Amino acid sequence: MSGKLTVQDIQGFKGRRKITMLTAYDYPMAHAIESAGIDMILVGDSVANVVLGLESTKDMTMDQMIYHACAVRRGAPHTFVIGDMPFEAYQKDAARSAGNAARFVHEAGCDAVKLEWFDCALEAAESVIRSGIPVMGHVGLTPQTADKLGGFKVQGKDASAARALIRQALDFEKVGCFAVLLECVPDRVARLVTETLSVPTIGIGAGPSCDGQVLVTHDMLGLFERYKPRFVKAYARMNQDMIKAFEVFKDEVRDGKFPADEHIFKIKEEEFKNIRRAEDDGGA
Repeated sequence: MSGKLTVQDIQGFKGRRKITMLTAYDYPMAHAIESAGIDMILVGDSVANVVLGLESTKDMTMDQMIYHACAVRRGAPHTFVIGDMPFEAYQKDAARSAGNAARFVHEAGCDAVKLEWFDCALEAAESVIRSGIPVMGHVGLTPQTADKLGGFKVQGKDASAARALIRQALDFEKVGCFAVLLECVPDRVARLVTETLSVPTIGIGAGPSCDGQVLVTHDMLGLFERYKPRFVKAYARMNQDMIKAFEVFKDEVRDGKFPADEHIFKIKEEEFKNIRRAEDDGGA
């Protein structure tokens, strides 16, 4: 990749070409994503579910998110990286939003942060943007407050809910968000939002009309199989491939096939004899 994209580059893609985004939480995944030329990486709080085995993204702390964001930046130095603000970073106290967003930028080298919609979302987003940090808004299914939405369900399915969702997206744009993520939204509602906003929309479970698409990388690689959202397309079955590899390793170790000669370090015969002589003399 010749150079890192800017906010202006990303906004300029709207109406011109689709934007791509994937999640990453560590160095090797980030490096692979950058090597593939993906536009943006989201250091998602979904790490709670797909890496740490936690039930809720609300369990992630700022320190944990910074730890993962630092690893991602090392793996993808030339990619636009977005830090996903965890629940504790802004929803407990919106006044702390700018300070926590600054940690993503100054400690981890992120280019922007993402905020989910909640009661004080606009206050939080405006505070971060005033501090000079770009913000991506997130509406529709917001996992950090899914308990208030009736669980992990499609949002905006009736006219009233759809209008509210569109207003939220517009409000995020009005306070200066450079893009808005739409999660689990009916396709025609997502198209309305995309047509209404002047900034790009990034969809996950929101149909093909969004300006870009994002998936959780562990889902699309088939690495996480505890549950699979309907909107996920698995481009690989890596969990099954790993299990097969682990089984072969187990069998080869038990059968004495691994390590083979090509995996072994050698010592010169004369040096080994010197070791044995020293042992025989009682002076090893």
